[in-house]
Amino acid sequence: MYPLQLDVAGKRVVVVGGGPVADRRVQPLVAAGAEVHLVAPFLCEPLAELVAAGRLTWSPRDYTGGDLDGAWLVHTATGEPAVDDAVATAADAQRTWCVRADDAARSAAWTPAVARVGDVLVAVTAGGDPRRAVRLRNAVQTALETGELPLRRTRRQRRGQVALVGGGPGHTGLITTRGRQLLGAADVVVVDRLAPRALLAELDDDVEVIDVGKTPGHHPVPQHEINRLLVEHAQAGKQVVRLKGGDPFVLGRGGEEAAACRAAGVPVEIVPGVTSAVAVPASVGIPVTHRGLAKQFTVVSGHEDLDWANLAGTEGTLVFLMGVSLLADTAAQLVAHGMDPDTPAAVVEDGFGPRQRVTTAPLSGIARAAAEAGAQPPAVIVVGDVAALASV
Repeated sequence: MYPLQLDVAGKRVVVVGGGPVADRRVQPLVAAGAEVHLVAPFLCEPLAELVAAGRLTWSPRDYTGGDLDGAWLVHTATGEPAVDDAVATAADAQRTWCVRADDAARSAAWTPAVARVGDVLVAVTAGGDPRRAVRLRNAVQTALETGELPLRRTRRQRRGQVALVGGGPGHTGLITTRGRQLLGAADVVVVDRLAPRALLAELDDDVEVIDVGKTPGHHPVPQHEINRLLVEHAQAGKQVVRLKGGDPFVLGRGGEEAAACRAAGVPVEIVPGVTSAVAVPASVGIPVTHRGLAKQFTVVSGHEDLDWANLAGTEGTLVFLMGVSLLADTAAQLVAHGMDPDTPAAVVEDGFGPRQRVTTAPLSGIARAAAEAGAQPPAVIVVGDVAALASV
C-alpha cells in the first residue's frame, strides 16, 4: 500500500451507507471540507443531524448506478457485501478510489487510525487489522499529548508566542498535558526554582533554558527583567515557555507577565497548574475543605501585610504560602486577633519532593515546633481544623 494524504476540500465524496460505521468515515471528511453526499435508505442520528445542519447532502434510497458520478473518493459501509462489491466495482471502473469498510483486503484504499495534536498528524495502519491500528494510534496520541514524543518545530515561525505554564507542585507527573505539549515544543524555557525541573532534561540540546529561580530574600532576576526576557524572545520568533511552580495565577505573578506580553503585542497562552496551596496539604492527607470542619479556604501570601482581624475570624482553612520565616509572627497575630490558640496547624515542607515532611502543633506552638524541626522553605502552612487530619 502507498501512504498518501488527500486534500478533499471542496471535492465531491460519496459515502454509501448510513450507520455508525459510515458516520465514523463521514465526520473527518466533513471536518476536512469535503462535499459529502450520502446514499442510504436510513441514517443514524449523528448523520441525520449533519444533513439537517446542511453539512452534507443525502439521497434517501438504496445505491444505484450513477451515484458515484463526479466523485473524487468513495466510501462504502453498508454492511451488505453484495452492495459493497457493486460500489467498489463501479468506483474502480471510473478510476475513483474506494474505501471498503467490510473487507480491507479487497479495498482499493484504506483509512488509517489518525492521531492529531496541534498541527501534527500521525496516521497508523497495521496490516489490515483496524483494532490493532487503533490501539497503536491511542498510544501515539497519548505520547504526543504528554510530551513524550517531540512536537517542536525545526524551522522558526515568523511570530513567536509565550505560554505561562503552571508546572504544579514539582512532581513531573502533576504538570498538565497541555503544559507538557508546550514544553516539548519550546525554543526557550524561562524556569522558576519550584517548577518541575526534572522535565528540563528531556528538552532538545539547543533549547535555551533561562533560570530565574528565586529564593527567600534573593531575587537574582527581578520581575521587570523576566518580563523583558519573555517579550524579547517571543518577538524574535521563538516559542517561549515560562515554566512556573504551582499555578501561574496563584501568587505567582503570572498576571503581571501576561500583561507585559499583551502590552507588547505578544500572544500569550495561560496554562493553569495544580496549585501547591491545595496539592501540598493533600500530599500529607490534609484536605483544605472537609465536611463538618471547613467549607471554605483562603490562600494567603505569608510575607505581605495582611488583614489579621479578618483572617483570624475566618470559619474555614487558612493556607499560607512563602511564610516560614514569618511563622512566629503569623501565629502571634492570629491569636492576638482572636483565633483560638488551640487551633490545629501544620507546616508541610518540600511537598512531593525527596525531603517532604509535615510538622503539626496547636497554633500557639506551631512556630516553636517548626523551629525545633528545622523547617525550611519551600513549605505550605495550614491553619484550621483540617490540619488535625494530617498523616504524621
